Amino acid sequence: MIYTLCGIITESDIASSSVVVECGGVGYRLTVTANTLATLPTPIYNPDGTCAAGEKVRVYTHMSVKEDAVELFGFSTKAELDAFKLLISVSGVGPKAAMAILSLFTPQKLAFTVAAEDTKSISRAPGVGGKTAARVVLELKDKLMKAFPEFDIQNVQGNVKTTEASADKGKMADARDALAVLGYSRSEIAAAMKNVDMSGSVEEIIRESLASLMKQ
Repeated sequence: MIYTLCGIITESDIASSSVVVECGGVGYRLTVTANTLATLPTPIYNPDGTCAAGEKVRVYTHMSVKEDAVELFGFSTKAELDAFKLLISVSGVGPKAAMAILSLFTPQKLAFTVAAEDTKSISRAPGVGGKTAARVVLELKDKLMKAFPEFDIQNVQGNVKTTEASADKGKMADARDALAVLGYSRSEIAAAMKNVDMSGSVEEIIRESLASLMKQ
């Protein structure tokens, strides 16, 4: 079982979302998520076309063994690997669908989206339909909350109390704080909340804002 690879990136292909990591003279081709690909260094080549020594990387891996193929999947963080393993435990979610989901969401954003039961956003991943997205939410909500408790909507909302006069303002602030925790900028949050119905609950405001952010 190959758990991690530590070496130099010698090839990188955006179209297939794959990289080759050379370790001790052996090159391992990995299928990676878009998020992982964005964090890995671009290969450096010499004038003669050979790969120059570059920055060493460490990638977590998962090996998928089938009758007709053996494939390695790579992840920049252990959290992403753990999220991948949870996703492929869901009925109907294979490695390709799991990689597609994790290319749209970081593990933390996935946990938050699942907590919000936002199946529509999850179904935007290629190869993931509405029924599959619903199963992801149903089967992983508790598991993801245990893995990433800080991204449970109820925890993110906290115990903030507001008066009736400032209820709407308080809900907006809570929603903004929750989205900021997920890494969105103030301008992105402001644009996403522009057309959101503020009469709903904080959870509903966050869910609608997330849906808008996913379209940007």
